[in-house]
Amino acid sequence: MFPRRAPGHRLATAAVALGLLCSLNTSAWAGARDPAHGSARITRVPSAAGSETPLSGFAIRSTADVGDSAAAVSSPGYPAKGWYPAGPRSTVLAALLADGVYDDPFVSTNLQKIPKSLFQVPWWYRSDFTVADPAHRTYLDFSGVISAADVYVNGRQVATTADVTGAYTRHELDVTSLVKDGTNTVAFRIQPNNPNKNLTMGWLDWLQPPPDQNMGIVRDVLVRRGGPVALRDAHVVTKLAVPSLETADLTVKAQARNDSDAPVTAEVSGTVAGVTLTRSVELAAHQTRTVTFAPTDTPGLHLTSPKVWWPAGMGGQPLYDLDLTASVGGTASDTAHESFGIRDVRAPLNSDGARQYSINGRRLLIKGGGWSPDEFLRWDRAYVEDRLKYAVDLGLNAIRLEGHIEPDEFFDLADRLGVLTLPGWECCDKWEGQTNPGESGEKWTAADYRVAQASMAAEAARLRDHPSVASFLIGSDAAPDATIEKNYLDALDAADWTVPVVPAASDKSTPQLGSSGMKMTGPYDWVPPGYWYAKREGGATGFNSETSAGPDIPTLDTLRRMMTPAELDTLWKNPDAKQYHRSPSATFGTLKVYDAALTGRYGAPKSLTDYVRKAQLAQYENVRAQYEAYERHQTDASKPSTGVVYWMFNSGWTSLHWQLMDRYLDQGGAYFGAKKANEPLHVQYSYDDRSVAVVNNRHTPVSGLTARATLFNPDGTQKYDRTVTGVSVQGDGAHSTALALPASVSGLASTYLARLTLTDADGREVSRNVYWLSTRSDTLDWAKTDWWHTPTTGYADLTGLSSMAQVPVTATASTTEADGMSTTTVTVRNTGTGKTPSLLTDVHLVDANGRPVLPVRWSDNAVSLWPGESATLTATYRTADLHGSSPQVRVSGWNALDRTVPAGAPEPSVPLSSR
Repeated sequence: MFPRRAPGHRLATAAVALGLLCSLNTSAWAGARDPAHGSARITRVPSAAGSETPLSGFAIRSTADVGDSAAAVSSPGYPAKGWYPAGPRSTVLAALLADGVYDDPFVSTNLQKIPKSLFQVPWWYRSDFTVADPAHRTYLDFSGVISAADVYVNGRQVATTADVTGAYTRHELDVTSLVKDGTNTVAFRIQPNNPNKNLTMGWLDWLQPPPDQNMGIVRDVLVRRGGPVALRDAHVVTKLAVPSLETADLTVKAQARNDSDAPVTAEVSGTVAGVTLTRSVELAAHQTRTVTFAPTDTPGLHLTSPKVWWPAGMGGQPLYDLDLTASVGGTASDTAHESFGIRDVRAPLNSDGARQYSINGRRLLIKGGGWSPDEFLRWDRAYVEDRLKYAVDLGLNAIRLEGHIEPDEFFDLADRLGVLTLPGWECCDKWEGQTNPGESGEKWTAADYRVAQASMAAEAARLRDHPSVASFLIGSDAAPDATIEKNYLDALDAADWTVPVVPAASDKSTPQLGSSGMKMTGPYDWVPPGYWYAKREGGATGFNSETSAGPDIPTLDTLRRMMTPAELDTLWKNPDAKQYHRSPSATFGTLKVYDAALTGRYGAPKSLTDYVRKAQLAQYENVRAQYEAYERHQTDASKPSTGVVYWMFNSGWTSLHWQLMDRYLDQGGAYFGAKKANEPLHVQYSYDDRSVAVVNNRHTPVSGLTARATLFNPDGTQKYDRTVTGVSVQGDGAHSTALALPASVSGLASTYLARLTLTDADGREVSRNVYWLSTRSDTLDWAKTDWWHTPTTGYADLTGLSSMAQVPVTATASTTEADGMSTTTVTVRNTGTGKTPSLLTDVHLVDANGRPVLPVRWSDNAVSLWPGESATLTATYRTADLHGSSPQVRVSGWNALDRTVPAGAPEPSVPLSSR
């Protein structure tokens, strides 16, 4: 997109692929107003060539409340009294919430009370910055404008809404001629957002949408300084030798652009992976040339024994650096820096037409979750890092971003933590308006095609060097048509995109790319655990891009934070009631299907506490079964499973719907069910054929294993026991069937427990898994399957669990602290004198007031203990999250007598060298 030139100065825009040159400065803006006139804090911009300084914040105000001209508003010294402070990346509503204008929108129906009319007019965003040397060139570099903006600098318009439109388009405005020594002002007049009309970001059915529809600026606005020659679009194309991994070729590219009126000779020099680069480039006035360093002219770029990047659990996550400088006459004019990783990602279709990912020559099952940003797009690096660490803790290897593509730091964290990412465009609004007639997005205009292509170019340039990025989905529920596909592919090719491009997340195809190799067959609401083993619909075959058994009721601690007592009363008493915290969708507005299953299988809830504890059992068994089924089928000769994305990994607000952990990062049955299923070496029960399988997610084969299966009635009476020795299993997701449980066992109750254990050749227990099962199976009505679930006509009988006697579980705990992190070690023991086990015993770390300490990563949790058995668990967390309190451990569970014990104040750990 190319803005019109304002009279008297030169204006350059790049909404096409610029290099990933954004600063990673995440310094927070305090949100204070200047006491003199209420404006945002002034940003001091250095003169250093290549400096990239994000504006530190904005002052914002509705145009309905501002009668002054655009020239006045965008001029230094404008008295912005009464304007609201906003951070450097902020929607309008995020700023109002930070300023205390509205009550916590995550509680009850507070969000509903915020008037939408406030956001139907444009809002001003203004910020001041200072420069000491206006002779240096100055540029504004930004993306993340929702939905469009007129841009002004020092009273002059430098871009219009026709130029700056779309959340993902990137813009560089040369404002050198307007910038003066001292204070300068940039102002954006932001237009209202409508996701059905604009190629921006929207929400569908997993939270109540924000009243402002996220209008604002949600990525940094950078002030860039430099000399006559600018370096842009710097990146590294890597080619790894597969399968040997013994060599890798690097190709370095950058654009050298002469922004002066005279010809110049630029020296482009730098280093990459320890290799020195240097090149002399002659540039005519305003000429741009691509500077390329390749192994053919720079032999050092042919690496031997390269450091290869792997997803977590498969290897390390080494990164390389590229640093370039463009100099003119011996003086630095601009610099560029990139981090990148060396890896090879492929995703061909297998013989069944399913997309099969491999990395560095090793096939892998994609085990992922659907990502949600904060509903108000508030960026919090620590909070994002905590969630990505949860993904690693759960044994997941991928996160899918359906639209809402996060800022640069998200992908930096994913690179460092080893989490693959599957970004792509979102469904059902303007992004698919041209190709998805069943949804509400408007048809595209000629301008929309240009915005979409510019968006693809900008995101490709931003993401291509991140080793965590495993592909890009150019469609979601629908696939692009031939014209849109060509535009996207042209943009990707121009950006040197090297990882797979997928036509859609659903079973669709495009003219050039062909079949997606994906399925989007649901379910999205409750189905029984056995559903996942069927090789049909959403069951464990192929690549299911988004699926789960629907609701995920959070812990009682979280429920009491997010809902009123009256709402909580309705939650467990009235399945037909609309639940504001579930979904705005008519399909998912109530918990009727879920509650019917909970009552049909476990018995009607007797209280809120009883409802929540039954929910945790139900979510544990269902999430575990979903991942276990896909894991067991991944190496099948016929119709193997190749990928599954739990819908969703998290929620952007306080939700009853689609989440493995809640908004506050508390963990319940869904979380620990996923963690159990995805352990590296795993013993599991198969709902379809009663087999006991061992799945090895490690690379190395394992032998000499012993598998044991024991069946118990709910009172703990043993009814069956079998041990199989000499079990072996290949690596990379292979499974081995150790035994099959009999179809009937004498004296077995209609509800029973199955305890599975796996020990290694040295007798150490390496996996333990406990199931609650029924002699009566769940019955599915496959003929009435729809897009969101398959109805259940008969339920398994798990009501016998209610007859389990309460048992005492003791706990002892101690805590150590080092480098700001605390570790609490807890030993829990079933001290009952009878036979009854403690089922799904939960250990929560709490402060002195009984509030959960979050986030926390447990070595294990939700454990089941037979009398005399114990388990030692560790919890790791930030000491600061205790807020000065001493930690405590709260033990509860299905039938454990609740108790809370002290865990000791954090004590400094003793280094090994001092012992």
